[in-house]
Amino acid sequence: MATLAFNREEISPRPLKPALLELDGISRESVEAHYKLYEGYVNKRNEIMGKLDELDVGSANQVYSEVRALKVDLTFAIGGIKNHEIYFDHLGGGGGDPDGVIRDLIFRDFGSLENWRMDLKATGMAGRGWAWTAYDWDEGRLFNYIGDTQNTYPIWNATPLIALDVYEHAYFLDFQTDRASYIEAFFGNLDWDVVNDWAQQYGLG
Repeated sequence: MATLAFNREEISPRPLKPALLELDGISRESVEAHYKLYEGYVNKRNEIMGKLDELDVGSANQVYSEVRALKVDLTFAIGGIKNHEIYFDHLGGGGGDPDGVIRDLIFRDFGSLENWRMDLKATGMAGRGWAWTAYDWDEGRLFNYIGDTQNTYPIWNATPLIALDVYEHAYFLDFQTDRASYIEAFFGNLDWDVVNDWAQQYGLG
């Protein structure tokens, strides 16, 4: 029997940084509840990979099959993992204006920090789940992309540097339906050193 989960290994959630429990305007209660959702994505990824390991490739069908259902849901689980790892990793800082590589890229591609903030906030207000500032390797520039779910509208060959979660679970405990105020709090807690480290690792500096 041929399987669909070659070299399968389970993964574990990344630990929650202590700084995330002391954010300005985003409560510990909200962060802890949010982190549990991320843990759930990791667990489902592992579960789906285990089920794929037991399937026969001969059962695949595009109308309906376990192969199709599991492969589709795997993209949702993995998207949830990757999105949240970026989100949690680059929070816990002092916000404000960035310096370094990311500042230069934002000025080059948006004209000003204020233009970038307004555009990302508008993208977040328009999205149903996510907004990302990503570097498009084909165009050689930053752009703010919209997402409605964990796996909606991926842009191939673009690397996210900032991930703004606008699902209600990210802010409802603290802001109820006031998403705009949550986005401002998100900006105020960004750790620009982390974003700059990523940009330098990707060779953007």
